[in-house]
Amino acid sequence: MEREQALNLLKQNLQNQNLLKHSLAVEAAMRQLARHFGENEDQWGICGLLHDIDYKKSQGDPSTHSKLGYDMLKEQGLDEETCQAVLTHNEAHGIAPESKMAKALFCVDPLTGLIVASTLVLPNKKISELKTENVLNRLPEKSFAKGAKREIINMCEGLLGIALEKFIEIALGGMQDIAETLGL
Repeated sequence: MEREQALNLLKQNLQNQNLLKHSLAVEAAMRQLARHFGENEDQWGICGLLHDIDYKKSQGDPSTHSKLGYDMLKEQGLDEETCQAVLTHNEAHGIAPESKMAKALFCVDPLTGLIVASTLVLPNKKISELKTENVLNRLPEKSFAKGAKREIINMCEGLLGIALEKFIEIALGGMQDIAETLGL
């Protein structure tokens, strides 16, 4: 699937602007991670872009989130690895991510929310001025960006073999590349 087609599919299924921006942020972070690991940037990017495609359909029943997405993406003809990554990004199902792409999506999804929240507390609210250390300093604050599950973000080292600081740096770099699109 080409990116344009994936973006159109996402927009047909998600109208909430914050969710669209979240999907774009995850896409940007996944592309940067793919580049870092020498993986397929387009595949990883599309996986990040479409990971929450079923959010509206599964709203009210979180136990179906990502399962519906898996089915939707299979119907669209996406490869099994991408579909499986989408399925396993929801830890509620208890299915461990297996591929490197799935592991990256699992860890980066909550990180993008922490990065956005860390940006919004800066005086000028510009992601271009956010530093990795700002995000690291916010990580232990449990009351800050409560939805960003720290235990999952912290799994990047064990799952991907990458230090937390480097993981944040890479994801942040991807999001900074699309700052205007994110409105940050």
